[in-house]
Amino acid sequence: MTSIVGRFLEHSRLWYFANGTTPEYYIGSADWMPRNLDRRVEAVTPVEDVALDARLSTFLQTCLTDNRRAWELSENGAYRQRAPGDEPERSAQDILQRDPWGRIPDAPRAPVLTHSREHASAGG
Repeated sequence: MTSIVGRFLEHSRLWYFANGTTPEYYIGSADWMPRNLDRRVEAVTPVEDVALDARLSTFLQTCLTDNRRAWELSENGAYRQRAPGDEPERSAQDILQRDPWGRIPDAPRAPVLTHSREHASAGG
């Protein structure tokens, strides 16, 4: 799990499942922590409009390639902050302030989302 801690208190809840050749995106309010699941209702819903896939993919890749404000949860439950290292500093929140979907032409992309529901549904 990756958390991005920055200027904004609001944060997205976006899940991506490769699901073989049929990728699925889900969005929701869910902050799945015991205190929230015990005291309130959290909702998650699938994104069924295939036209949004490219935008969701770009948004997710922008968040996954953050090397400035991203914190990764380790196996022992501790968080470790990412550091830019040799690559240029990349802050998802700074990028998303310029473009809400993260479509910055020269930005590096994480090679995580390779399937299209459009192609997957066409074959089967």
